[in-house]
Amino acid sequence: MNTYVLVPGFWLGGWAWEKVARPLREAGHDVHPVTLTGLGDRVHLATAETDLETHIQDIINVIVYADLHDVILVAHSGGGAPVTGAADRIPERVARVVYVDSGPQPDGMSHMDINEPEWTAFIEKRVAEQGGGTDYPLISWREQEQAGASLEGLGEAERERFASRATPQPYGTMTQPLKLTGGADRLPKTLITCSFPLEQVHAMIASGHPFFAALAGPEWSFDAVPTGHWPMFSKPEETAAALAALSG
Repeated sequence: MNTYVLVPGFWLGGWAWEKVARPLREAGHDVHPVTLTGLGDRVHLATAETDLETHIQDIINVIVYADLHDVILVAHSGGGAPVTGAADRIPERVARVVYVDSGPQPDGMSHMDINEPEWTAFIEKRVAEQGGGTDYPLISWREQEQAGASLEGLGEAERERFASRATPQPYGTMTQPLKLTGGADRLPKTLITCSFPLEQVHAMIASGHPFFAALAGPEWSFDAVPTGHWPMFSKPEETAAALAALSG
């Protein structure tokens, strides 16, 4: 049986993995959904100093204090940066890193560095006007689509559940550059693509596209759960099955 540590993307807490964690546990796996500082039921812990290092340490602490080993460390969307950082710090406890509609963030870059200029300007304005300079509030579904996030599979019930529990993303987690040592470079890694066809992903890797170039190494494997950007809501059973198929 495998040990999973599940890290959600922006605005979400460990609650987002409920319908994925359940079938994994029923199959006998050990599952640890993570709520990062300032999000979900830990929203009251957010401060102006909450940054990417805070979230990296959150993940490390879950693994170390639960004495977890051979972990399959899973990142969804914006969870990619802190998961990459945590795997880099404690690779001896990680068996595999999995990116669900996400990817590894490069050394020395922040989330804001990889945005298109117009989207960077949009986020900065939203943070300044509605987030008090320290938080990135949940954006509308129309704005999500403008940002390139597919809403496929999200009906009214899923959207209402998402919006009712979402909390602002601490802005420091988006602006602090990721610092890597190369500790996780040789770890097995898997991309589970959802909103991009697997054929398109392979084509982007072959073409040397900068966002996909890091996926070209022999340590990478690939799978797909065809749906929108939030498979834990739109296809939780299929997402659980894809994770269960991985080896630790």
